[in-house]
Amino acid sequence: MAGGPRRRGLALLCAGLTALLCGLHVQAACQDATVTQELLKEGFHRDLLVRVELGAVGEDAEGCTVAARTHLPPGIYVDPYELASLQQHNLTKVVLIPDVIDVEAPEYLATELLVLLHMEPDSRCSHCFRAAVPVHGRYHRPAAESEEAVVVLKSPEVLVCCCDNSVSAECWKPAEVEAPCSGKTIGPCQWYSKTHKPAYEESILQVPVGLRQHSSLVCVTTLLATVLCSSLILAAVCKYGHFCLVTCSE
Repeated sequence: MAGGPRRRGLALLCAGLTALLCGLHVQAACQDATVTQELLKEGFHRDLLVRVELGAVGEDAEGCTVAARTHLPPGIYVDPYELASLQQHNLTKVVLIPDVIDVEAPEYLATELLVLLHMEPDSRCSHCFRAAVPVHGRYHRPAAESEEAVVVLKSPEVLVCCCDNSVSAECWKPAEVEAPCSGKTIGPCQWYSKTHKPAYEESILQVPVGLRQHSSLVCVTTLLATVLCSSLILAAVCKYGHFCLVTCSE
């Protein structure tokens, strides 16, 4: 009689261990993805380069559109006019939300920007993708001490869009994306997101800023330069300009 409960206990233990091992296997396979982002160049005008290595889960994304969704803080923006020129030459494909951006607004008057960056296969490895987009730093308020303002870019989110719904339910979860699936014409398509392992949690952009104690000097210098240049232009017009009176009659 005692053998029955013992056998049932062993059976439950084996089933639990099997489920645990399967869960660990699925988790290990699904986490085999790495995202890196890098800011190229120096100063206010940079290039944001994003690389995605899907690894084992890349088999689910074959034939699908791969994209990176990132939130740009108010201190950095994408120029829609520059972006339109690049897209016209098929150099990049980016969706901006919102699509109307005030490129002249300073950092303290700007808002966050959502960027959906469509990625292309990277020839250096299988199941690797990459994309780049030009970004620009905004002007910040003058600082009290530091001559640089810090803008933090968090790691982007990996997305795929498959019209045949071939992605694995264990690794990819449905995502709400306000953008169509690139290159797909067969009905509506579902976007999926992937919880990945970022190589770096965030990237940092350092933007040069002025110092508050220099405000008076900058204002005086700007005023003097404006008066001097205006005087020189007026003097040149008076000396070399040709003036005549034109009488108009009906």
